[in-house]
Amino acid sequence: MKKLTLLLLLLISGSGMAQEISELVIQDNKKTRESFIKRLVKVKEGMPLDSLKAEADIARLKRLPGIAHAYYQVYPNEDGTYKLVYGVEENFTIIPSAQVYTTNDDEFAYRLGLYEFNGLGRNITFGGFFQRDIYNSFGINFKAPYLFTNKLGLALNYQDLTTQEPVFFNNTSADYKYNNRSMEALLLYELTFNHWFEGGINYFTETYEYKSGATDPAVPQNLEVKKLLYKFLYQYNKVDVYYQYVDGFKSTLNFQYVTSTDDTLPEFLIWWNDFIYYKRIGERGNWASRLRIGLASNDESPFAPFSVDNNLNIRGVGNTIDRGTGAIVLNTEYRHTIYEKNWFVLQGNAFIDAGSWRNPGGDFGDFSDSQNLRVYPGLGVRFIHKRIFNTVFRIDYGHGITDDATRGFVFGVGQYF
Repeated sequence: MKKLTLLLLLLISGSGMAQEISELVIQDNKKTRESFIKRLVKVKEGMPLDSLKAEADIARLKRLPGIAHAYYQVYPNEDGTYKLVYGVEENFTIIPSAQVYTTNDDEFAYRLGLYEFNGLGRNITFGGFFQRDIYNSFGINFKAPYLFTNKLGLALNYQDLTTQEPVFFNNTSADYKYNNRSMEALLLYELTFNHWFEGGINYFTETYEYKSGATDPAVPQNLEVKKLLYKFLYQYNKVDVYYQYVDGFKSTLNFQYVTSTDDTLPEFLIWWNDFIYYKRIGERGNWASRLRIGLASNDESPFAPFSVDNNLNIRGVGNTIDRGTGAIVLNTEYRHTIYEKNWFVLQGNAFIDAGSWRNPGGDFGDFSDSQNLRVYPGLGVRFIHKRIFNTVFRIDYGHGITDDATRGFVFGVGQYF
């Protein structure tokens, strides 16, 4: 049907007919508001029929959390105008979230949350999480990408995050109770369909409290610092989604400038860029790769911003086992659909996670130092519901093959990247 519709559009475009769209119909939407969809799409009633704009609208709709799939159809009218129909298959969007991880050191932590991803039928995300990682934490998040116009939106976030963090100095380490209490406001702007910007401010307080391990007169045992973070994000997204399959390229640049009220945690710049490439392999395969490159101000501080962590970059490595002022990380995996019927998909994957870090105050030669290199191959499985947004329950097991390696399971909701 889609090929016939596209052929009809091409024939219309090559003829001398009026091509005007007299009626734009949204069908099968139950929760997502018709007025929201019509405001978001580029094709409007009274415009000439354009296959490229129709295809772009469908790609845009498929990226919305509330829509699992979308398609279009064209019907000619007797007066020479056309009726354009956008059909959607909606997701269920009130979703619990979960992340669980462990290592061979019997470390166990989890994060549980509940989010609505299509609030008021307008693609508004609202929800929160509770985390247990030795200590209790929570957060509340609100995001409305199209709150003001079809290009301009707002995000508000609050979190009170407490964890046990290792601090590294003089070839030894200590454990600290770390707390980050923050309030954040961001403006969201869609320049074009493939180009997205975010910018805003985050006011937060960091607290470090010594618990155990090595000590040093130069490293404070208790510290509370108020900070102001200026954030900028640019994303180029040319990814096509078809249920569990993704194809295309995405690049996301994060840039942050952090001020500080204490020289122990000085102000610094930090940036990182994620390059993500997806490729369909045959009928059931999907290759996915993410390359992260990042640098920060190279202060010789035990509180460096880049960390080596299960849930961030290296599956199986453990919870914040090292820190640095630079990072190069490559995650690559092959996903294969083992079984699919109606709404359910069982997917297996084989992956390799590898990365290296620059030591605080070090140089670029640190990236090639074997002590900073982590390589973790592994296997995983995915349980996917095709009609519930982001319902990918994943289990991964990573086993390190470099020096002093660990191994462990990482559980979560959503693909790793």
